[in-house]
Amino acid sequence: MAGTCPLEGRCLYQRRLFTTHPMDSSMSTKQPYNPGYDPLYDKNPGTGVEYAPTYWVDNAGPPPEDDGPVNADMDADVVLIGGGFTGTATALFLAREHGVKAVVLEANQIGWGCTSRNGGQGHLAWGRLSRSDWVRKWGLDMARRLHANSLEGYEVFRSMTEDPEIDCDPHGEGNMCIAHSQDAYKYLKGETELCNKLLGYEVRMLSRGEVHEQYIGDQESHGAMLEPVGIAVQPLKLCYGYARVARRLGARIHTSSPVLEWTSREGLHYLRTPGGTVRARSVGVCTAGYTSPNLHKLTRFKNMPIMANSVVTRELTDDEVEACGFRSNIMFTDSRKLRYYYRYLPEKRLQIGSRSSISGADAQNPKHLQIVREAIARKFPALAGIETPYFWHGWMDISHDMMPRVLQPDRKQQIFYAQGYSGNGVSFSAYASRQLANLISGKGIKESDIPIFNSPLPAHPLRPIRRLGQHALYRYFEVLDKMG
Repeated sequence: MAGTCPLEGRCLYQRRLFTTHPMDSSMSTKQPYNPGYDPLYDKNPGTGVEYAPTYWVDNAGPPPEDDGPVNADMDADVVLIGGGFTGTATALFLAREHGVKAVVLEANQIGWGCTSRNGGQGHLAWGRLSRSDWVRKWGLDMARRLHANSLEGYEVFRSMTEDPEIDCDPHGEGNMCIAHSQDAYKYLKGETELCNKLLGYEVRMLSRGEVHEQYIGDQESHGAMLEPVGIAVQPLKLCYGYARVARRLGARIHTSSPVLEWTSREGLHYLRTPGGTVRARSVGVCTAGYTSPNLHKLTRFKNMPIMANSVVTRELTDDEVEACGFRSNIMFTDSRKLRYYYRYLPEKRLQIGSRSSISGADAQNPKHLQIVREAIARKFPALAGIETPYFWHGWMDISHDMMPRVLQPDRKQQIFYAQGYSGNGVSFSAYASRQLANLISGKGIKESDIPIFNSPLPAHPLRPIRRLGQHALYRYFEVLDKMG
């Protein structure tokens, strides 16, 4: 797609068209948060819904100003659907690097979905496949290119966290995978050798004693693999920062503006919202686990919504901090199939997350909180029974092959998407957004033959039936995790 920007000389930005539709006064009132929302069945996530009750929402400060709901028909060169990490960052890059002032359509509020419900862990991870998986699937040469690409992308994320306009509390350089068993330790040792010998990436193994003495007193640890790369952030503040910069550069962010219908004719896209229709030359799909299968045929069933839980404890006492061996603010993940991700926050609280309910209808079942509380007690006995004033859940977009995509799925249509982050979007979303902006602007991607850029997301067929299989798979993973 390299060449002249397809938008050059044809700016339609924010001209009115057709007749206007006065905004319904009810649209200005936020709808209550619905914990049972399930993207597999619900057509859209609502209009102006309140945030989930997360720790990040309570501690991010006031949301940045936005442009309110769409309240009339309008034209735009570029529309970005979704106001989370990817939508706001893509708007930022389009404006800053290409001079394109995009319109962002967000159904609810800035950062409402995955962005405000994750663990804030900025990993060096493209999807969920390990580096040895890359070698097996694509060969050593492509694995090396993917690794180099991930390092390049990570620097994009790092630069965003260091931007003084994006105040996201970055801290804890590094990332540790805790071996929950001796077998897991042997596996991680093999991954470490691959990184060091074949990828030139300096990763090292730590013994149980080294983990406890230098980093964290996780009592389930049999040792760990320590990576030098990774930054933890306050995720909603990161998104708020993206949004502020994007709007300062001329982008518009319309909240309470879900896309209810998307039609195309004569090369233009018509996106109907409750307050009016937005006509666009190009559309970037930036939603993730909350994407409706009804949005567009090019994104239908491309992601499987998988739920994760997260807990934040009350503030810890100095004695509890010492008893738990919290000596570092880096990110931790254990090696289970149904893994736990956790970190000791600078505010002296423990944040820990895990897999959760399979359906939205079961999301509030107390057993899911109990599973996390039992994990806290196993890992940090001094915190058994500790108060957990923050407990929330959110949907991730798991791709069928566990790898993300950033691409234009049909060269005949000005439609683009960045999706399938599979639970590792905090860091990758920054890089994906920059590449998505390159595609939309016509600049293209220089390494377009890398797997995440050269093929569409594979479909998840029979997703309701796959939910039944997910029940069985979780039970199987629980057995494997107990066996080591």
